[in-house]
Formats: sequence, structure tokens, C-alpha cells
Amino acid sequence: MEVQFTCEECHSGIEVIPSLEASKVKCSVCEHVTGVKFTPDHLEGVLSDCPSCSRKDFYKQKDFNRKVGVGLFIIAAILSIWTYGVSLIVLWLFDLFLFSKIGNVVICYKCNTNFRKVKNLPSIYGFNHEMHDRIVYSDHNFEGKQLEH
Repeated sequence: MEVQFTCEECHSGIEVIPSLEASKVKCSVCEHVTGVKFTPDHLEGVLSDCPSCSRKDFYKQKDFNRKVGVGLFIIAAILSIWTYGVSLIVLWLFDLFLFSKIGNVVICYKCNTNFRKVKNLPSIYGFNHEMHDRIVYSDHNFEGKQLEH
């Protein structure tokens, strides 16, 4: 499993390889130190709890930079003036191709830690707006259970 923590101070990414000996990670940009706790499950690639915040609430999404996607859409939208919308169709086909080739990443709702190469990926649900809002804004803990209505 590959882990990328989000620095609490400057929000930059901190790449870490799970290790039982690791108890702290240091941001290379602002040098902020964050405590972590890896378990044997993390070493095997199984995600049961977050090593940064100890929460069990995760979601999965495609591993693609959102800023790049929005930028591509803006460029295609501007070009559509001269291409009569053909640039948007080309972008849609390119997006469809990327969607089939790009893998998934698992993200912690609470601390935004990213996990790649997770073995229990099928058991993790996609993003849920209500869960996100309850966790981020009211510190609700779902204990790893999916919110259902």
C-alpha cells in the first residue's frame, strides 16, 4: 500500500511507505510533524483504519487530478466556439478512455489521507456527500459503516 498524508499546516502531500516503526511523519515543505500509527494490516495492503486520524470512514474515487480535469474542460469549452462543439466530444472520448485506464484511490473522509494499491478496494464505497458533511462539519464518526436511508 502507498500512503500520502495531507499536511495539516500547508496541505501539501507527504508520501510514506507503511512501517510499524514509523510513529511520526514530517512535511518537507513546512516541517510540521504529524503522528501516525501503522498496523500489520497496513503492511499487507488492507485498509481498516486511518494511520493518521484512526477513523474507519473512507471513500474511493478515480486517481485523477481534479484541477487538470477542470482545465481540460475549460480549454475544450473555449475551443468549442470555433469547433462547434466537436472539442467537447473529443474531450468526452478522451475522458472515457482515461476512465477505463486510471485506477482508484481510497481517501479518508476526515484527514484526506490518500491510499493506493489497497487490497480491500471492493468493500469501500464511493463518495457520499452527506457522510462527508457530517464527518467534516460535525465530527460524526460512522465507525466504517456506510450511511443508508
